[in-house]
Amino acid sequence: MINIKLKDGSMKSYESGMTVIEIAKDISEGLARVACAGTVNGETVDLRFKITEDCELSILTFDDEEGKKAFRHSATHILAQAVKRLFPSTKLAIGPAIDGGFYYDFDKQGSFSADEIKEIEVEMKKIVKEDLPIERFELNRSEAIALMEEQDENFKVQLIEDLPVDAVLSFYKHGEFTDLCAGPHLMSTKYIKAFKLTQVAGAYWRGSEKNKMLSRIYGTAFTKKSDLDAHILQVEEAKKRDHNKLGRELKLFTTSDVIGQGLPLLMPNGARVIQLLERFVEDEEQRRGYVITKTPLMAKSDLYKMSGHWDHYKDGMFVLGDESKDEDVMALRPMTCPFQFTIFNSDQKSYRDLPIRYAETSTLFRNESSGEMHGLIRVRQFTISEGHLVVRPDQLEQEFKDVVALINYFMETLGLKDDITYRFSKGDPNDKEKYIDNPKAWEDTETKMKDILDHLGINYKTAIGEAAFYGPKLDLQIKNVHGKEDTIITVQIDFALPERFDMTYVDKDGTKKRPYVIHRTSIGCYERTLAILIEKYAGAFPTWLAPMQVKVLPISEKYHDYADKVVAKLKAANIRVEGDYRAEKIGYKIREARTQRAPFLLIVGEKEAELNEVSVRSRRNDDEGSIALDSFIARIKNEIETRLL
Repeated sequence: MINIKLKDGSMKSYESGMTVIEIAKDISEGLARVACAGTVNGETVDLRFKITEDCELSILTFDDEEGKKAFRHSATHILAQAVKRLFPSTKLAIGPAIDGGFYYDFDKQGSFSADEIKEIEVEMKKIVKEDLPIERFELNRSEAIALMEEQDENFKVQLIEDLPVDAVLSFYKHGEFTDLCAGPHLMSTKYIKAFKLTQVAGAYWRGSEKNKMLSRIYGTAFTKKSDLDAHILQVEEAKKRDHNKLGRELKLFTTSDVIGQGLPLLMPNGARVIQLLERFVEDEEQRRGYVITKTPLMAKSDLYKMSGHWDHYKDGMFVLGDESKDEDVMALRPMTCPFQFTIFNSDQKSYRDLPIRYAETSTLFRNESSGEMHGLIRVRQFTISEGHLVVRPDQLEQEFKDVVALINYFMETLGLKDDITYRFSKGDPNDKEKYIDNPKAWEDTETKMKDILDHLGINYKTAIGEAAFYGPKLDLQIKNVHGKEDTIITVQIDFALPERFDMTYVDKDGTKKRPYVIHRTSIGCYERTLAILIEKYAGAFPTWLAPMQVKVLPISEKYHDYADKVVAKLKAANIRVEGDYRAEKIGYKIREARTQRAPFLLIVGEKEAELNEVSVRSRRNDDEGSIALDSFIARIKNEIETRLL
């Protein structure tokens, strides 16, 4: 007999070898009907998993994140089965569950048409009605390869061949369909009743443009049709806020094939928002004791070899020159740290000089793959609020806390604080290629960071293998309107580069000591932050950030002179303003100005000109009536200065 501690804290005893689904049925038939997977001692397992020792067990439903993934992973297998029924010569690649849904990559002659997607959905519904049991079995490597070769699934054979020779491989079968898969999955196809195929896109095999282009079908699935309908409505609303669409409509940025992928052009409106953010950040950092640097956009490979970027990050860099020709090889900088460390080393520092807080508005270059780039979220050239703090060991915790406080201030001011989640990104001790190989230093630094995060009371998740190559980091995560999570800001503790650059300070006892370095951004990549703000506010930025804060609309040509006076007075007050003097009806002008997301519209006519007033229409209150021009200026200046959201 084995003892199992359940989610509610109760204990139950079962015969060894009971499966997760059998235990779920013993607890409640209702629970078994909605069970999607389980966790045994915190590890997600299949419903068919046999428990042979004492443990803690949770039955996962669709309400649990891992339960959702198992549910949608089963949906993606039903999608693949439907495709194979309708298009038997199509080859299968991979089909995971993702945030908000699932996808499957197929190698098909020609892309999937809209009519074919409808046919696939119909076939999926048939498979659901067939109530096919989903069965799991295992094969050794040679048996697995033989099975996939027999089915003519060359992509699956490649996946198997990349695994260790002694790996035991699992497969899932329902009806005539069999797929290589680690699971977990539901017990039958009948549970996937509310689903929708949402998009077809191209995707390179294994994410590399060197490989074959495949057709990727995206979809989503829910346990109830009402939840699916609500999700579809939410997706439609998200499309309206998508920064890639809205940013172009509002003339914030554009792109050009002639210039290149991942190289967006900030138009006057977008450039103004970025400028406002940069000034805000630089002024606040100066107030908090940061000193500014300005460093080159490129350097010799020698610098990057010293820092370790050449060994650990070269594939992500733009390299200029050819090493084989015995010439100076340069590279565009992917980050600023080696340059600022060189500034630190320009003279000997004392313990009294520390902490030193370097800041720079840095333009960086990273050779992102074409499949990864998206709008302003992921680009090849970007500008970042970069900084490096050189600190004594006794200053590390307080300086780290102050960095987090600065970040939180910026996020609160921008209205993003409640959208942020925290991730403690650690190294992977088994990955000797990705990380600097110093296990003791990794353990020591990760322990220090964990203690600091716990002292801060931050609610964070831990991610293994997401650290920088030189140390662990705190990642601030945020989701775009489509639910995809990206890192917006990082704070890193670096134990390696101070040693690589031989950075020292003279301590109280006259001996040279090694400092710690905190790498950080304070508002992140400006382009990515702009994208997030576009989606957050649907282009209707807070007044202080709006490219155009006021639009002045004269009712007719007779009041152009007064409109000129209003515009001039607003400009003198440093308010961004435009006048609309076109011979259009006032209703048309108002509607068009609203589409441009101006926070305030000032309508002027005979009454306003006589009384030196303006008729105010605001995004917040719509028609507010007429007020004195000076009163309006005082009001909007207060809104700007306080950065009112």
